[in-house]
Amino acid sequence: MKKRTSKWFDKPWTKERLEDTIRCLIPVIIYAFVYFTWFFHLEGTKELHYTEIHAALDDKIPFLEIFIIPYLGWFVYCSFFFFLFLLMYDMEDFFKNAAFFFTGMTLFLIISSIWPNIQYMRPAVMPRDNIFTHMIQNLYKTDTPTNLWPSIHVYNAIGTHLAISNSKRFEKWLKNSSLVFCILIILSTMFIKQHSVIDVLGGIIFAVCSNLVVYKSELIVNAYHHFDERQKTRRALQ
Repeated sequence: MKKRTSKWFDKPWTKERLEDTIRCLIPVIIYAFVYFTWFFHLEGTKELHYTEIHAALDDKIPFLEIFIIPYLGWFVYCSFFFFLFLLMYDMEDFFKNAAFFFTGMTLFLIISSIWPNIQYMRPAVMPRDNIFTHMIQNLYKTDTPTNLWPSIHVYNAIGTHLAISNSKRFEKWLKNSSLVFCILIILSTMFIKQHSVIDVLGGIIFAVCSNLVVYKSELIVNAYHHFDERQKTRRALQ
């Protein structure tokens, strides 16, 4: 295990590295504050009119409460690897992952603000009584069925998998495991009736577009190297 993870953490902790880590955390914290303030404002606002999101296929998808596990696992999956890139001091991968997340999440907030949407797929009564249905009931209480398109669960799950699969540090087994878990997360949004197929397709389309910009073009890479050169110049002048 030590040999396997040694290439993940192959750089010593120096003063320069600590400064870079803190410098990267500051905009993340600021963005998180803005995002959650905006998000909870939308959650707490009751619009006079919501556009209902529903597809015929939604009615054919069964309710499977076991999928609450990958649905909630999304929080750990996305945040763990997001900060792992920073702790590994893999700044280019971290920069790409952050650009991917922040772009989609910001577009989601803008869309939700100008196009309030809602779904009515949640079961009024749970078909079974077990720990998983109890977990879903608690989720329903804290997360309203509004402002769901595109699905950020789907978008960020794909973004996390793309970050892992494009990294040179991770082995094939981890990349394959990430793909499986990413698919389970996408399926979970529909099986626990949290999202419509339309939300899922929206998240996938947004992720494909962001992938073209972040990982398939040189735009973000060039932006990162420009940022890196500015930091090196700043240090040289100190």
